[in-house]
Amino acid sequence: MKKPSILLADDHPLILKGTTDFLGSKNYPILATTNNGQKAYNLIVKLKPNIAILDYDMPKLNGQEIALKIKHNKLATKVVLLTLHKQESLLQEVGKSLTAYLTKDAALEELEVCLNTIQQGDTYIGKRLQKNTPFNTTNQTLAQLSTTEVKILKYINQNLTSTQIAEELFISKRTVEKHRSNIIRKLGLGSTPNALIIWLKQQPNIFD
Repeated sequence: MKKPSILLADDHPLILKGTTDFLGSKNYPILATTNNGQKAYNLIVKLKPNIAILDYDMPKLNGQEIALKIKHNKLATKVVLLTLHKQESLLQEVGKSLTAYLTKDAALEELEVCLNTIQQGDTYIGKRLQKNTPFNTTNQTLAQLSTTEVKILKYINQNLTSTQIAEELFISKRTVEKHRSNIIRKLGLGSTPNALIIWLKQQPNIFD
């Protein structure tokens, strides 16, 4: 598998150099590095890297602000956010504006696994974040779903049929079925007709 192109941004020169050297040793193509959030965003727009690895705390724009601008402007670059401190609000953005979230104290030891996971189309949350933060795997899984998919999942949980859901959302039954298939794929469920219903019954407090 071809390695993704990378842009790195961190306002700490030693961390920026360490991450750059590490990825270079693994033969990742690094398009640019910077220590400034606004420059990072401008470079992302110009160079269109596959992945941007961004420090949270930077001058001009922080990493999350850059990620939100990327999402708002529908850019294809995926964002790996690095922080010194764990933040619940950032965890909730994984699968939305963020593709991955790591703490700096574990970044290098997990970064290659993280990048491989992203290449396979999945999101990634650092092991230390999963271990030390009250953030369960159900919420992590839901973060991978789009807003419409979450709405449809809620309706399925209320025992509505695809036809009824289509009426509620003013979309076609075929579109609902397509969303259902995407949900099943993202949740990693089997192809049996009741797989989604069974999964929901196993998560009784999912929408509490």
